[in-house]
Amino acid sequence: MKVAKDLVAASATPMVLGILAEGESYGYAILKRIHELSGGELDWTEGLLYPLLHRLERLGCVEATWRSATGERRRKYYRITDKGRAELAEQRRQWDTVVGALRDIWLDPHDRGTLPAIPLEGLA
Repeated sequence: MKVAKDLVAASATPMVLGILAEGESYGYAILKRIHELSGGELDWTEGLLYPLLHRLERLGCVEATWRSATGERRRKYYRITDKGRAELAEQRRQWDTVVGALRDIWLDPHDRGTLPAIPLEGLA
């Protein structure tokens, strides 16, 4: 299944901020985490991620530092800021509203026999 570009774009900011809320990370690791979290359904490119990270950095939602580990190449690590945590909370509130509305639509009593139940507990 391919996820529509509009849905990927709409979910990109809360996904990246949510990953960075788990701890600081660098680009490739963020891409890998998104791939893992989606069970392989989301396969973001660097062309999607890095402009988003740069925008979040300009907005003050993330901070970045360059680091080199012994035997590894230099990487830019990103960490969420207090402003980013506030933005993530707002994004989560908005997504909770959207997911709740979709849940109500999809689980309408008239449609219960035609649509499978969708477990949504892990989305919020």
